Amino acid sequence: MNTVLRAAWLFDGTADTLMPDPTVILDGGTITAVGTALPVPAGATVVDLGAATLLPGLVDTHVHLAFDASADPVGNLAARDDAEALTAMTAAARHAARGGVTTVRDLGDRGYGSLLVRAAAAADPTLPTVVAAGPPITSPGGHCHYLGGAVDGVDGVRAAVRERADRGVDVIKIMASGGNLTPGSLPEVSQFGPDELRAAVTEAHRLGLPVTAHAHGTQAVADALAAGVDGLEHVSFMSADGVDPIPDAVLAAIVGQRVAIGMTVGFVPVPGFAPPPAVLSRLPLMIAGLGRMHAAGAVMTAGTDAGIGPVKPHDVLRSAVAQLAQIGMTPAAALRAATSVAATTCGLGRRKGRLVPGYDADVLAVDGDPLRDPGALHRIRAVYVRGVALDGAALSR
Repeated sequence: MNTVLRAAWLFDGTADTLMPDPTVILDGGTITAVGTALPVPAGATVVDLGAATLLPGLVDTHVHLAFDASADPVGNLAARDDAEALTAMTAAARHAARGGVTTVRDLGDRGYGSLLVRAAAAADPTLPTVVAAGPPITSPGGHCHYLGGAVDGVDGVRAAVRERADRGVDVIKIMASGGNLTPGSLPEVSQFGPDELRAAVTEAHRLGLPVTAHAHGTQAVADALAAGVDGLEHVSFMSADGVDPIPDAVLAAIVGQRVAIGMTVGFVPVPGFAPPPAVLSRLPLMIAGLGRMHAAGAVMTAGTDAGIGPVKPHDVLRSAVAQLAQIGMTPAAALRAATSVAATTCGLGRRKGRLVPGYDADVLAVDGDPLRDPGALHRIRAVYVRGVALDGAALSR
């Protein structure tokens, strides 16, 4: 059965302006027509959303469904067995979809749980599409080692990539540097050298998989670029006592190689919770660095790191869009970073992130004009996940 959506405005995922008086026709899980004054197919269900704006379902390029957005996500995960963890991950994914995030890329789980959520989504339209990395490849005792992906040396890295390919992951995630969520791990310190990173990329590309690298420190960023990664997460250029200026050669490589930068943006205010002091003190310089990459023409997406704390619930991407103004993005560019650009980064650019014929029927309807008022993304009127409307009573507000 066809569903016909009508509204006041439409953002198609790429344009700088909104289309007035749109009609979007869905045939099951696929968009078949987009335009104005389109004829209604016989027997179609017509949904008039009034003054709402239609836009593509949002795409978060960096989430952790295994982390529960609590004050102690690591401890809570450790206390859950695999069945309990899967239940929590499924709930997190469902929360994302209710908030208009209809596609997520999970860049670090335990026990390949994200692949199970990905499979469940095929039969459950309340779940978003999941792009899954499995446990991130890390060093012994390194960042997120407790997720089970610790390996050592070139041979260990190659074997880890093969294991993930055999399991059926969509992307390889490797921790090129330490991080902030693991005691004893330092963000500015590299965890793998050039040889290990090159081995990961070579093996993954041989197996048809892209690689994205968690990289804070300047050396880790430079080594990952030289290895040929497809994406970089965080890219904060943190040093032991501050933030390094971005070297010109590194910036040129980021732009020239079209490496997708996953910005760690998006938070909701929660009383009593704030970023770690080491991050908070560096934040102005980190934002300036992101702004410099954007101004230089880097490919940039809003990868939120959803799940790692109370300020990052699994639907936090809606907040991230407004915050991208801090790095110089226009409202339209910010929306693209959370829709069409993000979908391309996830390998889904030919079916997600746009409202055009032939694409998946992932549709978000909000009250207001998100190009003038990013807060409109919090006023959700309807969410369609692969053509199925979510229960309006359950939508995030």
